Amino acid sequence: MKKESEALYDRYKALFKDERFPLAFVDLDCFDRNVAYVARTQEKTGKTIRVASKSIRSPDLIKRVFDQGKDAYKGILAFTMEEAGFLSDNGFDDIVVAYPSVQKSDLALFVENVRKGANICLMADSLDHLSVISKKAEKEGLFLNVGLDMDMSFRPLGNLLHLGVRRSPLHTPKEVLDLAKATMDLPGIRIKGLMGYEAQIASANDDFPSHRLSNRVKNRIFRAVKKASVNELTRRRGRIVRALRDLGISLEFVNGGGSGSLVSTGQDESVTEVTAGSAFFAPGLFRYFHEVSFEPSAFFALQVTRIPKNGIVTCQGGGYTGSGEVNKNRLPWPFLPEGLSYLPMEGAGEVQTPLKLPKNCRPLAIGDPVFFQHAKAGELCERFNHLYLVKDNRIIGTAATYRGLGHAFL
Repeated sequence: MKKESEALYDRYKALFKDERFPLAFVDLDCFDRNVAYVARTQEKTGKTIRVASKSIRSPDLIKRVFDQGKDAYKGILAFTMEEAGFLSDNGFDDIVVAYPSVQKSDLALFVENVRKGANICLMADSLDHLSVISKKAEKEGLFLNVGLDMDMSFRPLGNLLHLGVRRSPLHTPKEVLDLAKATMDLPGIRIKGLMGYEAQIASANDDFPSHRLSNRVKNRIFRAVKKASVNELTRRRGRIVRALRDLGISLEFVNGGGSGSLVSTGQDESVTEVTAGSAFFAPGLFRYFHEVSFEPSAFFALQVTRIPKNGIVTCQGGGYTGSGEVNKNRLPWPFLPEGLSYLPMEGAGEVQTPLKLPKNCRPLAIGDPVFFQHAKAGELCERFNHLYLVKDNRIIGTAATYRGLGHAFL
């Protein structure tokens, strides 16, 4: 294993020896295998896969998913209305905006893009959302597609314990049905679909390296909780879907899950499509899943600029931390050479990142690269204007990021 990682380090080092650091790149051989792997998870389910664009943030690479995955992939899950308009202008279709917004500029963009023929749907989870959208649609004299976003968190002890993210207030079938009934009386909007994200399954690692007893215990606990959560939410989501259809609402899509729950969500008969995003880059926080396995494909590299003492090197830049709760897992994950670790008093810094070398680590010299993974997926692209594209041990080009194209949607 060590020989393989050393060979990979040598290969990447040689590829970028004449490039300017910091830099970011995607190994397309790994990326393409992830695209194919995700497609295979749904071969027997009949579900299509909606691409979570926030986890890629590069139009060229989003397009590559569809080109490589072909009919297995259908539609995009966007994160803002502005991004949806940008993607529509760049030739993408069937876009669901996953996060509600009623600010005037977003609704104006919604109307503008629908008038241009864009197929865009905006998620909502309250009558407040839907009333504002309805008034805008009625004023403009057109119909706007909306989707209902239901809460898929796990509450084994009722309101005493909430496992999952705080998104929608619509948890019970009655809460979803009551909002759907109210929506039917609002002019100018149409319920196109239903969505629910089971974060406690899709983003929770449950296959940590088993050489430590604590990890083995953790894995068993997490898998047991996931299994119980899958059973509960599958029954609840099924009841919600049946109730909406009994009400006469024709759902064009029922979207569920994320990269870590592709298997369990795909097996839910009430779901028509699953979502994947982080699976393609396979960042640091998506390494340890029991049901699925992805290959790291997106990296960034820093140059060693100082050697303050034996056993420590200092790189230029590196403070590309991931969003979410504050803990060490949100730091960039040192990838190559293997075994590098942060100094606890410094971590990953704005202008420099010192790293401790493990025993028997190959010597690193001034100017040598160190390769990292971002903790999250698409957030890497907020730091770089373009990503180098590597295939068959060659740099074959670059892919512009949203940032490189002049956009910062959130």
